[in-house]
Order: sequence, then C-alpha cells, then structure tokens
Amino acid sequence: MKAFLMHPDCDFDIDHAPPPGAEALTQDLGLPIVFMAMAGGDAFLREVAAKALLASLVEPSTIRYRQAILRDCFDNPKTVRSLYELSVEAIQREKKGFWGGLTKHPGYMLHRCVEVLEMFSGMLRQLRGITEQSRGDFESDGFQRFFAMLTTELTDEYFAEIGEHLRRLHFRRGVLESATLGRGLKGGEYRLRKPNDDRPGWFEWLLQRGPPVFTYRLHERDEAGARMLSELRDRGINLVANAMARSTDHILSFFILMRTELAFYIGCLNLKEALEAKGQTVCFPLPTPLGGRELSVDGLYDAALALSMERKIIGNTANADGKDIIVVTGANQGGKSTFLRSLGLAQLMMQCGMFVPASRYSAAVSSAFFSHFKREEDASMTSGKFDEELERMNEIANRIHPQAMILFNESFAATNEREGSEIARQIVRALVERGVRVCFVTHMYDFAHGLEEEGGGKVLFLRAERSEAGARTFRMIAAAPLDTSYGEDLYRKIFGTEDVEDEGVTQASAA
Repeated sequence: MKAFLMHPDCDFDIDHAPPPGAEALTQDLGLPIVFMAMAGGDAFLREVAAKALLASLVEPSTIRYRQAILRDCFDNPKTVRSLYELSVEAIQREKKGFWGGLTKHPGYMLHRCVEVLEMFSGMLRQLRGITEQSRGDFESDGFQRFFAMLTTELTDEYFAEIGEHLRRLHFRRGVLESATLGRGLKGGEYRLRKPNDDRPGWFEWLLQRGPPVFTYRLHERDEAGARMLSELRDRGINLVANAMARSTDHILSFFILMRTELAFYIGCLNLKEALEAKGQTVCFPLPTPLGGRELSVDGLYDAALALSMERKIIGNTANADGKDIIVVTGANQGGKSTFLRSLGLAQLMMQCGMFVPASRYSAAVSSAFFSHFKREEDASMTSGKFDEELERMNEIANRIHPQAMILFNESFAATNEREGSEIARQIVRALVERGVRVCFVTHMYDFAHGLEEEGGGKVLFLRAERSEAGARTFRMIAAAPLDTSYGEDLYRKIFGTEDVEDEGVTQASAA
C-alpha cells in the first residue's frame, strides 16, 4: 500500500541529503522560526518540515498536486489530524510490544507478529471507517487516490481472511508439521501444515477406542526432550514466522509513510493557524514552468518576522515579470533585507507545494536556491571579512547551475565601494549569462547605477520608501537608485537626536 500524498508517482524520502547551500539558506531566511511554528512542539513534525521545505519541486504539475491536497487539508483539518494521530498510535503501539533481544527466536517472532497484526487489523478497520465517513469531503486527486486505495485493499473479505489466519496461528490445537527422513535418520524439510477442520463431534469422540494418530508423550521431567521438541517446532514454523515478519513490516512501513507524508500537511495547518492568529493573510501561489521570468507579488511579507512580532506587518507589491535581476536600494532600516527574506521564503514555500505569505504570488520555478548574506567578523581572525565573502561566493559558484535563484544581501561591501562594485558587477553578469536569477540588496551606488545603465530592461530597481522628513514606510517602490548615503540619518542615529528602532520592530509598529 502506498499513500502518494507528496508525489503522484513516488514516496517522500525523509532521509534525502539536504541540497547545496541549505545551511546558509536556513540561517539567512530565518527558517528555524518557520520550522518551529510548523512543528508546534513536535520534533518529528519539525524534521519533516525542514526536509520538505528545502526539497524544492521543479515541476509545476507536482506543486499543484500538493496544493490541491493542502486545500483539502484546510477544508477538513479534523479528519486529516485524525488520520495522522491514527498512524502515530499504530507506530507507538507496535514499538511497545517489541523485545529486540528475542527476535531471532522463531516461536517468539511468530507470537509477536500475530499480536502486532491483530493490533494493526484493528487500526486498519479504524482507517477504513474514516475513509467511508469522510471520502466525499475531499476533492484532490491525491486524497481521492489514497481513499480509493484503502477502499480497494481493506475489504470485508480481507479482514475475514486475515482474521482466520491469525486465529489459526494461535495454535490452540497444537502445531501440525511434516518432515522428511534424510541421511542418518535425520529429519529435514520441516513444514508447517494447515490442520483439518473436520473435527469429530463429541459423540464420535467418546466412541473412539484410541488416538487417531500415533502419539509419543514426553515425561514431565524430560527437559532435554522438551528442548528438542521446541527445536522441532521452531524448524516447522520458521518459514511462517519470517513470512509474518515481512507482513508486519509491510503494514508498519505503510503507517510510517502515511505519518511522514501527513506530517507535512499537519505542519502547514499549524503554520497557517499561527499566521492567521497574527492577523496575516496567506494565498496559494501560481507556479509557472522552469526557465521563465515570471515574478509578480501583492502583499508579500516575511513569515518569520510575522511569527516573531505581536503586530501585523506591512506587505510589499512588486512586478518583476521578464526581469533577470532585482536590485533593492534605499536608506538603512527601510525594510530591504526583510523584503529579500520574504521573497526567498515565499519562493521556497511555493516550490514545496505550500501556501505563501502574501495576498497574491505568481512566479516561475527555480532549479535551486542560494543565499549570500553579510556575516559578522570572523572571531578567530583566520581571514578578513572580504576574504570570507569571496570564499563563500566561490563555493556557490562551484555548485550553482542555470535557472537557479540567488539572494545577495549587502554582499562585497567589506572593501571600498569602487572595488566592491566592480566585483559585484562581474559576478552578477556571469550569473545572468548562465541563466541564474539574481536578487541583490545593496548600498553601493556605483554598482546599482552601473546596472541601471547597462540593464537593457532586464533589471527591476526597487527602493525603500522614505519621506522627506526621514520617516520609513517599510514599503518597496519601483524607483531608480539614489546617489545619497543619507548621512543625516546616520548623524541622528549616532548622536541620539532621533530614535532608530530595530527594523523588524519598526516595521511591525508601522502596520
């Protein structure tokens, strides 16, 4: 049995290796806050959330497949949580009855498998009950396929047959075996046999003058004979015990897979509820094929920031359709880095089949994601800040490939502006020539102005809005870079003539 709730044609692999650059992306986009909200305090939900969010899909059809399933989850959260809890209970109950040190003993193995399969049979009956009760409430291809599989597999005939087999395997009438006589009068080819069901009535049993078969009885103190008889019994049931163990593992693997794939959707439900509790809106994005240059957003906000604030935060609107590069400039504390994080997080969420933190989002899928954010000074002093930036960029260059997306935040600003601008310009040029989409937050006017002159209509310039009095609206507007460094703002900040709050706090309070 297969769930197929994450992919239409394969299982979700929770053990897959993280993509290149995953650690930096997790740090730069503030993903731990999102993982925590999706987990709701459950370590397994957090693990699945981290794996799924970073394992981007590149086929819009698969993204839409998950989106449809997630819509069903939003419409039927109680049923989905019941399915998840059922799978968790089945796995936990199987573990409670497991004594690892005795699993090589055929007799114990068979006894345990019978007990576990009886428990699984009851859980599967509950699963079929949920299916019969709730199937009509789900519309997605994924859930309809899942419920159809359960209806086909978990029939009355199936439960009757498995119940009969389990009843026989309790061996209430003893164990019937056959064997052949080999060399040296040694037994071989031990086989467990199905006993006859034609048991004589009580009257016929009373009239019997002797046992129906030849019988040998062990003395009650014959310990050696008892051990030998136990060994003969184990030889006969060994094949059956192995077959039962495989059957148990098969059903257990189904419950494990079902729990893993439903965990992703439970995490999405938790995240949606957390964002809505903050007064934020979400939407299902429109993915377009790999290689395109579509990117249009309304009301886009940083979900990680929203989860950490008590007030509603401001969203942004931008249209970068047909653009290879997005350059964001403007004054400090204006929301540039927040916008960059919101864009990267939304793209990741879209490409794992989730909703996005926006009122509208449409974008072409990317083949991979990378980030290059400024870091603090190296505490060990083994390298300079600029050397460290170049080293990280070299690692990215060795891994990045066409149709990827890369986010730069104040990169290459650790040297003088002329040198930093020239390095940034050449790197961006090379990336764009390779088909990589670039989003760059920068204070380097020489770099931004140079892109403006040579952009050829392939560059979208956004600027953090700022009033004449210096107030920030924390919105990005389509505007060319300015040749000012806002020295008056820095003077006020340094000499205390104006309180400048943390970007996240100010953005939240301005909503």
